Amino acid sequence: MKVVAFCGSARKQGNTALLLKAVLAPLAEAGAETELVELAGSEIRGCMACYVCYLEKNGTCVLKKDMVNDCIAKMVTADAILLGSPTYFADVSSEMKALIDRCGMVSKANGDLLRRKIGASVVAVRRAGAMHAFDTMNHFFLIGQMIIVGSNYWNIGIGPEMGEVVDDTEGMETMRRLGENMAWLLKKIKD
Repeated sequence: MKVVAFCGSARKQGNTALLLKAVLAPLAEAGAETELVELAGSEIRGCMACYVCYLEKNGTCVLKKDMVNDCIAKMVTADAILLGSPTYFADVSSEMKALIDRCGMVSKANGDLLRRKIGASVVAVRRAGAMHAFDTMNHFFLIGQMIIVGSNYWNIGIGPEMGEVVDDTEGMETMRRLGENMAWLLKKIKD
């Protein structure tokens, strides 16, 4: 079992990363190989709608100067994918949106490369706007024919300042349960 998490925060080791780590912990305890990829500082640009990925069908994006092709390769080899983003103006960060658009386009261009993989979204929020960000990431999974895992509440953690999300007891419990549910499903699928 291999799980890769992508942190779309502009801050390394911020609230979004803390939430993703809380999801990854029970997965690692269940024996999954886990990895956290932080997009901070990566300068990922958005999709150019050039459709070269549809012409070449080689599982990569024509833009080679950033980390997106590495992210696509990690998604393809993973059994489960986590996406995490802070809430920026009631949506995901620009880094997460660029990752979604380009990975989604390459996946579609290559016969839905991510089809039937497990996915889950996690949102860090100061106060409001998290549901739209949550929906944006879940739509990536749905259009890619992936299986979305839920928790005992929406996968949202509240933390006004950096590091404060760990004080959101309900949010952290939601993350732990999400990891447990993903581990359970991964084992069922592997059996």
